[in-house]
Amino acid sequence: MDPLASAGTFRALKEPLAFLRSLELLFAIFAFATCGGYSGGLRLSVDCVNKTESNLSIDIAFAYPFRLHQVTFEVPTCEGRERQKLALIGDSSSSAEFFVTVAVFAFLYSLAATVVYIFFQNKYRENNRGPLIDFIVTVVFSFLWLVGSSAWAKGLSDVKVATDPKEVLLLMSACKQPSNKCMAVHSPVMSSLNTSVVFGFLNFILWAGNIWFVFKETGWHSSGQRYLSDPMEKHSSSYNQGGYNQDSYGSSGGYSQQASLEPSSDEFGQQPTGPTSFTNQI
Repeated sequence: MDPLASAGTFRALKEPLAFLRSLELLFAIFAFATCGGYSGGLRLSVDCVNKTESNLSIDIAFAYPFRLHQVTFEVPTCEGRERQKLALIGDSSSSAEFFVTVAVFAFLYSLAATVVYIFFQNKYRENNRGPLIDFIVTVVFSFLWLVGSSAWAKGLSDVKVATDPKEVLLLMSACKQPSNKCMAVHSPVMSSLNTSVVFGFLNFILWAGNIWFVFKETGWHSSGQRYLSDPMEKHSSSYNQGGYNQDSYGSSGGYSQQASLEPSSDEFGQQPTGPTSFTNQI
């Protein structure tokens, strides 16, 4: 491939439209990777009065899509060999799956749009259909990112409450007896999930900001500019015409005045004829 042609092709990435699309592509990857790839857990310990009934390492693992009510675990009751089967509370799968779905489809569309901007820019701009579709999709994804990020932020808050070791210990009957010692050994790490929410709202800001640059490519923007420029051109042309007529009128009027003030050649010719004829009479 010709290096100059290649440089000209990828120069589109320096334009705001393609540059923001490439950022949306990267941020969408970070969003669904930090949420969809999460797996965590917590560890609890129950120390019974009878040490043989104790369990000092109760592991509870959970992961995306956070159907916590399906996460079960067994704990000692501190009443003989009997075990208690419990489950976490809550189900945040709908908000988490919606968030990841929006991120995946946003990634796919951003990838396709970036390829079109780089390699098929002339076809994209040759008619209004491409920019119009791009504008509508950008507005829709902006709304989806706002809804998905807000819903997932609420879902993450529910996940944090449901997996809080203190809340889980309250579910155990053995921990309700003061003689038994229950404590959290390890708490879940939620940093990647917090990051996913941040990237979700950053994606919303990127897509919402890109609406203006996509709108400039549509025929609506160009027609609006023509509508604003036509009255201004008419006003300026009428002003110029009025000024020209006034100047020409003023110049012609001034010339006529000067002509009327000066005496005519006939008048100057008649003045010396009076005395000459009087001398001849004498």
